[in-house]
Amino acid sequence: MTVDERPGRVSNATPAPDPASPGSGPASPGRAPATSERSNRRAKDDLDRLPVLRATGVHKSFGPLEVLKGVELTMATHDVVCLIGSSGSGKSTLLRCCNLLERIDAGTIELFGHDLADERVNEDLVRRHTGMVFQSFNLFPHLRVLDNVTLAPRRVLGVDRGAAEARAKELLERIGLADKAHEYPDRLSGGQQQRVAIVRSLAMEPRLLLLDEVTSALDPELVAEVLDLVGELAHQGMTMLIATHEMGFAREVADTVCFLEGGRIVESGPPERIFGDPTEPATRRFLQRIIDAGRL
Repeated sequence: MTVDERPGRVSNATPAPDPASPGSGPASPGRAPATSERSNRRAKDDLDRLPVLRATGVHKSFGPLEVLKGVELTMATHDVVCLIGSSGSGKSTLLRCCNLLERIDAGTIELFGHDLADERVNEDLVRRHTGMVFQSFNLFPHLRVLDNVTLAPRRVLGVDRGAAEARAKELLERIGLADKAHEYPDRLSGGQQQRVAIVRSLAMEPRLLLLDEVTSALDPELVAEVLDLVGELAHQGMTMLIATHEMGFAREVADTVCFLEGGRIVESGPPERIFGDPTEPATRRFLQRIIDAGRL
């Protein structure tokens, strides 16, 4: 990893192949090493200048129900963007569209400069560079923790078992779960399972991490341990798009907070402005309900 220009941020950016071109990758072995290095540096510089994610006029419907109604959003490398809003406002659907779990009906979503609406886009390569963490953990119950974390690096990236397990153990050590490596998921608490789910995504070294209400299925006493991990990733420079009901957490870790209502981003900006002096009446009404409920 390389140190970002912004203090306290560490870059997780690595050159990514063209999601629309399965054959793209490093320069051919016959090319001179110096030329290869210069070419790779130029490719990395070009990639880092691109927005990681740009959504323009995104619409998505499920039957007669229009869930997203012209969403506009841009993210750069190292950005942490938190999506807030009531249930049903479109937060989770937007995340799923960014990972091709759902296809949009209109508009564009560009990931690393490539339009995800393009039929030529390779879904596997898109998901190779975007990690997704769900609210319900989605760990494989028949696999031990270590196998849950190493499965994708071994099967998708071709990492040998020894290297994959070494990396997995390093990540589990960092989150305080090294002693759970050989346990099955049902032997772990909800907070531990969610931390393992996050580590499973990190083992693929994604350039963008999508987190969908990762604390909503947890008991209140387990929420803090998961939010601490996500906060640590934000400090280290991981690029993240997070749908959350945790307003205090969003205020602490986000670079940008987006308030969604009725399938649209009604207001967005730095957390100090969104939470301290929102300009839109809908945002003020939503935050007042949060304050009245004692959640902010």
